Amino acid sequence: MEEERIVNSYGTDYGDDDREPWDSENYCKNFQFKIIKMEECELEFDFINVEAPFANALRRILLAEVPTMAIDRVHLFQNTSLIQDEVFCHRLGLVPIKVDPRLFTSKIASNSSTAEDPQSADTAENTIEFQLHVKCTKNLSALKENTDPDDLYTNSKIFSRDLKWVPIGNQAQKFQKDPPRPVHPDILLNKLRPGQEVELKCFCVKGIGRDHAKFSPVATASYRLLPEITLKRQIEGEAAERLKESFSDGVIELIDRGDGVKVARVKDARRDMCSRNVFRYSDLADAVLLTRHRRHFIFSVESTGALPSNVLVVEACKAMREKCRSLLNELKSF
Repeated sequence: MEEERIVNSYGTDYGDDDREPWDSENYCKNFQFKIIKMEECELEFDFINVEAPFANALRRILLAEVPTMAIDRVHLFQNTSLIQDEVFCHRLGLVPIKVDPRLFTSKIASNSSTAEDPQSADTAENTIEFQLHVKCTKNLSALKENTDPDDLYTNSKIFSRDLKWVPIGNQAQKFQKDPPRPVHPDILLNKLRPGQEVELKCFCVKGIGRDHAKFSPVATASYRLLPEITLKRQIEGEAAERLKESFSDGVIELIDRGDGVKVARVKDARRDMCSRNVFRYSDLADAVLLTRHRRHFIFSVESTGALPSNVLVVEACKAMREKCRSLLNELKSF
């Protein structure tokens, strides 16, 4: 990377160098997968010795092909709040639901012309039902000098925890240990004042992000190439301090050469965000070489909470495998 441009961008891996033609067995032997950080809703891992199309295919499948459950249909019986019906229903649809979508089957969309009565198709195998009924009243025990709406009124805010699950069929027994619920109980859905009321039923169905963003199981799914930083010459003293400040924390460290002079050394290039601030200094610009490893991808996946991030990656790999099988079958048919 230069000061104002990137030289020798990705390009084609096979056919533009002296490597052997692509072979599936050798490719699988060289492929590496390393988990760097794994939490309930956050996963960071390394894809090593793969090409950008593979990494990007996994990212796109995570965004648009892995199914989840989301509120798809809302029956509003009462809404006297300031938020219009369609806006309120849209907010409900974006609430992530904590339930395993693999336990459900897809159903005919409610707006399909083949379904004369959409409700008749709601079964324990394809639908989750929630109810919400909140009415705001004055808090008669509140002090007169109090101005906080939370103290002056009762039920002045509607949160996601106010969505009450209504079992369908055998769902009460099926989900006895882990009932369906919003991932986060404190999502603010609406605000009310005395006399205002909201009453509704909503129905969750299984879908994918390609149909609507509310079905996307990830908040973010991204990747970047592994940074590489090479110091062409020894940098010491005040110049070393400026070099350290030019990069993110932890990228450059200063070590004592033995005579009290600090010398710069690359500690962890992975932390670098490629800001290129070092090129602001003319005496340092020619001393640093910034590159990226084009076959080493740092992947970051953040789940919305319906499924753990590591499970989402496995499901995305399964979806990619099925797509490859389908393509091979199509090619064999010709």
